[in-house]
Amino acid sequence: MRGRRLPVVLPASGPVRFPDPGLYDAEGLCAIGGDLAPATLLAAYRSGIFPWYAEGYVPMWWSPDPRALLDPGHLHVSRSLRKRIRRGGFELTWDRCFPRVMRECGRQREQGTWIIPEMVEAYTALHRLGHVHSLEVWQAGELVGGTYGVQIGGLFAAESMFHRATDMSKVALVALVHTLFAAGIQVLDVQFATEHLQTLGAFTIPRSDYLRRIAVACETPVDLVGRAPILPSIDG
Repeated sequence: MRGRRLPVVLPASGPVRFPDPGLYDAEGLCAIGGDLAPATLLAAYRSGIFPWYAEGYVPMWWSPDPRALLDPGHLHVSRSLRKRIRRGGFELTWDRCFPRVMRECGRQREQGTWIIPEMVEAYTALHRLGHVHSLEVWQAGELVGGTYGVQIGGLFAAESMFHRATDMSKVALVALVHTLFAAGIQVLDVQFATEHLQTLGAFTIPRSDYLRRIAVACETPVDLVGRAPILPSIDG
């Protein structure tokens, strides 16, 4: 087992160089400090690292081992979810209200949230640059579900999702998987294989494999601007 290595301390501003995540233990705390400038965030995701910390703390940068992914081949749509999708009565949109989706993802979480105001500001800046996208679910004009993530080429790092009506976060995630891979995305990262994500087909791969995959994916041109969200054809 790899020994525990201390995280590097990043400068408060300016260009940063993230360490090789492969040098760290499974918990994956690689760096602390730095800022949330677009260049810093993009450098982190290219390196297989993401920020995760609470309000009042300095940024903390992680690359756990293993990493969790989703793709159309592993995606599991339960019988009840299939029925819900067939029933319809909802509308899907892309990038209609990203800041609102991110704020909704941070609401009403029993153990607190890492989606703090400085995170919303930073990812909204990335959204303006075309590197963050949201998928929204609407019912009768009300936002009832959604998800968002960071895109670099053929990598999409899904960050969070929410629902305000039953099954709408699941609908959003199913639509996200099919929309992204239809557009040419090669890696859909969901970070951790939580119990909920496992029911939808999330699977894990070693961090070393993940890093190899994203090195290729990040250099693959993929255009997600103006995408039309899609759902699979549901039969039976």
